[in-house]
Amino acid sequence: MRLTVVGGCGAWPAAGQACSGYVVEHDGFRLLIDPGYAVTPLLDPSSLDAVFISHGHPDHCADLNPLLRGRVLGSSRSPGSPPPGSPPLPVFSLAGAIDPVLALDGAWVSDAARPHAVEPGARFEIGPFVATTRLLPHHVPNLGIRLSAGGVAVAYTGDTGPSPEIASLAETADLLLAEATYPERVPDPDAPYLSTAEQAGRDAVTAGVGHLVLTHLWPGIPRPSARDAAAASYSGPIDVAEPLLTFDL
Repeated sequence: MRLTVVGGCGAWPAAGQACSGYVVEHDGFRLLIDPGYAVTPLLDPSSLDAVFISHGHPDHCADLNPLLRGRVLGSSRSPGSPPPGSPPLPVFSLAGAIDPVLALDGAWVSDAARPHAVEPGARFEIGPFVATTRLLPHHVPNLGIRLSAGGVAVAYTGDTGPSPEIASLAETADLLLAEATYPERVPDPDAPYLSTAEQAGRDAVTAGVGHLVLTHLWPGIPRPSARDAAAASYSGPIDVAEPLLTFDL
């Protein structure tokens, strides 16, 4: 399995960066997790086999629109006609989470997606991956996901506040991709709904994961401060998400 970071900014894309976007590959199948702001320019939209979206905040799903536009317009001879031989792109998300994005254009764009509503706690297949989900606390409903294939497992939190479900989702995973908006303290109003690098380190210890990748840092947060906060409890390898960072597992 290979995980490639497309973007990892929280809230909005800093200059030269993209918001949440991660490609997970196995046996030639390419799954995009979270098409956040500015992800599409760093991808070939026609190369994707499926999309999973953790929740409906635009820094995690807004680029589904240009992604679908690229699939429709980039391979067709006339606007609005589907790419030759290209089936609708399977898009997995909570029911209703992507409706506002699909509504931005008419059916000529939305018909390029084949939405699949995911129930929290569901176990299902996406290509070669076995996916399991957990509902994790955020300002809007948010699904964490665990992907397993070829004896390897990767877990991703989406955006979340502290929850014992994170360690359950990530138990003995080879890699945990964890939201870490702040290094050590979330401002009080957001404390139930966002996490820190320090918390991610503790979750990685509890879950016994092999590698921790911190993502969704607030723009301007120094990467070393996030890494140091996680390392206060987690002694395994720690990285901070940045474009084109790749992990072969």
